[in-house]
Amino acid sequence: MAKPRLSLPAPEALRALADGEGRLAVRVTPGAKSEGIEIADGRVSVKVRTKPEDGKATAAVLEMVATALGVAPSRVALLRGATSRDKLLKLPD
Repeated sequence: MAKPRLSLPAPEALRALADGEGRLAVRVTPGAKSEGIEIADGRVSVKVRTKPEDGKATAAVLEMVATALGVAPSRVALLRGATSRDKLLKLPD
């Protein structure tokens, strides 16, 4: 069975929602049926299939945001929300 294509916004759309210091607030849905990043009403929602166990869902979120931005996952940092659905990420310059 083919892997479904990710639904990712343009890198410029994500960067436009970051504050002046490059911080981006996201709302995570772990254990979702489909994966992707949605922007609605100026908010970013990230859906990952990974269950929230031992930080695996957070790692999947960082990887997905990095993929959407076209950068290495190590360049996107988690600032706040390791165990929360609401996370604050630091985007690379």
